[in-house]
Amino acid sequence: MRNVQDAEILLGRILIAVLFLPSGIEKIMGWPGIVQYIAHDGGPVPLLSGIVAVICEVVVTALILLGVWVRPLALVLAIYTIGTALIAHRYWEAQVPAAILMQKINFYKNIAIAGGLLVLSAAGSGRFALRPDEENAEQFP
Repeated sequence: MRNVQDAEILLGRILIAVLFLPSGIEKIMGWPGIVQYIAHDGGPVPLLSGIVAVICEVVVTALILLGVWVRPLALVLAIYTIGTALIAHRYWEAQVPAAILMQKINFYKNIAIAGGLLVLSAAGSGRFALRPDEENAEQFP
């Protein structure tokens, strides 16, 4: 049973990376544009916000994927994701019904992703990690 849970945690880490890594890489590739987008969208300190986004979406996500410091970093990514929902997906401010719906979907999607990240933070890295949690390290062959 433990191997199944560890495989599920690994799959969860992979699926989180599938979401965040491409987005972060796109931000790096279109750097000036993302800072302008954040400024236009009303994000705080656009340059700093862009840097935080890239660090969270690339560096933090890559470490989670590899299974390094999963508990604290999943918590960091959950907080980042909730912040993104509150800053970038303010459906309550949208005027057009289609925009309200799109922002509402994205807002609650981010909240759900944050929920999954909190579960990952509680579960830890599992055995299949470069740096398994202490309680899992003893189980390596």
